[in-house]
Amino acid sequence: MARYTGPVCRLCRRAGEKLFLKGERCFTAKCAIEKRRRAPGATAQARSRRLSDYGVQLKEKRKARVIYGVLERQFRRYYQVARKNPQATGLVLMQHLERRMDNVVYRLDFAESRSQGRQMVMHGHFTVNDRRMDIPSYQVNQGDVISWKPTSQDSRFVKALVLAMPRKPVPGWLSLDAANLKGAVVRIPGADDLDRNIEPRLIVEFYSK
Repeated sequence: MARYTGPVCRLCRRAGEKLFLKGERCFTAKCAIEKRRRAPGATAQARSRRLSDYGVQLKEKRKARVIYGVLERQFRRYYQVARKNPQATGLVLMQHLERRMDNVVYRLDFAESRSQGRQMVMHGHFTVNDRRMDIPSYQVNQGDVISWKPTSQDSRFVKALVLAMPRKPVPGWLSLDAANLKGAVVRIPGADDLDRNIEPRLIVEFYSK
């Protein structure tokens, strides 16, 4: 499956804000955006130029794609599915992104970043309802139980992970049993559970043109 493999700090600089793509590094002085806030290739004059409405919408769409690690073709597919739903298109779109297996692993604090979560899912370290799951884009549902595969729990990485918990709060639509390395989907995420750094309305407007 295709995915972005370039320098992720460059993506944060292009967006002009922290997208927290490298886990703990983003909270340290090593964060690239703290050192160089200017976007790659941008001049002072170009940075001061006001974006058009289309530019603002495009930037927001790109930001959401980068945060969740989804390429354009799949992101557009999520939008097309959301558009057919009777609920608000932006809300449904964000629900699909949040319910991705790699994102859930990240939200449960089993990974420092979504990219790390994606890699661990692809390597088959997790189960959903006691069945091995190695598809990062798998959509979890209410009642699903996500846990580390028994053979993975004895690794030094997982033991160190448990000692470091909690590193970040777990959203209300998920529950975490850190002692048993399990998490559960309590409910489908609502509007209050979504990432405040993303404005779904702008993404819907971009694709509606």
